[in-house]
Amino acid sequence: MNVSASMSAPAVSVDATTTIGEAARRMDLHGVGCLVVTEGGALHGIVTDRDIAVRAVAGGLDRDDPVGQVMSSPAVTVDAAEDIHTAYRMFRNSGVRRLPVVEGQQVVGMLTIDDLLMDVFRRVADLLGPVAWSVLEEPPGPPDETGPRARTDGRSPPASRGS
Repeated sequence: MNVSASMSAPAVSVDATTTIGEAARRMDLHGVGCLVVTEGGALHGIVTDRDIAVRAVAGGLDRDDPVGQVMSSPAVTVDAAEDIHTAYRMFRNSGVRRLPVVEGQQVVGMLTIDDLLMDVFRRVADLLGPVAWSVLEEPPGPPDETGPRARTDGRSPPASRGS
C-alpha cells in the first residue's frame, strides 16, 4: 500500500510571513496539529502546535511574529508513491509525528502517526474478523468438566474444530 492511501489531503499551508496567531487560528479552524510552510508553492518547512507552544509562547514571542521564526526547516518528508512501510521507518528513525507527503516539489498531503495507527487498527481488525466470529460461536468462559458449556440460547454447542 502506498503512502497516498493513508494520508490526509490536502495539507493546510501558510507562508513564512503568516503570523503565529493566524497559524494557530488556522490549525483550530481546520482541526489539524500542523501546517506546511510553503514559499512559491515549494515546501519551506513545517510548524506544529508544539512549535507554537514551546518555541513561540514559552520562548516569549508575540502572536504577531512570523511563523517562519518557529517552524522546523527543512521538513522531513515522504513521497506519495512510497510504500507505507517506508513511512513507518521514517517516523521511527526521525522522531517526528507528522510527515508532509510530496510529489516532486509539491505538497499533496500530510501523514501522521494517527494515520498509521488507523492503518494498524484496520489490519488487526481484518485479521481478527474470522477469529472474532469463531469466538462468538462459543459462549464465554471455560468449559465445565463434562465437556463444552451448555448454551443458554437453546442451540447445540459448536462442533470441536480440533487443535
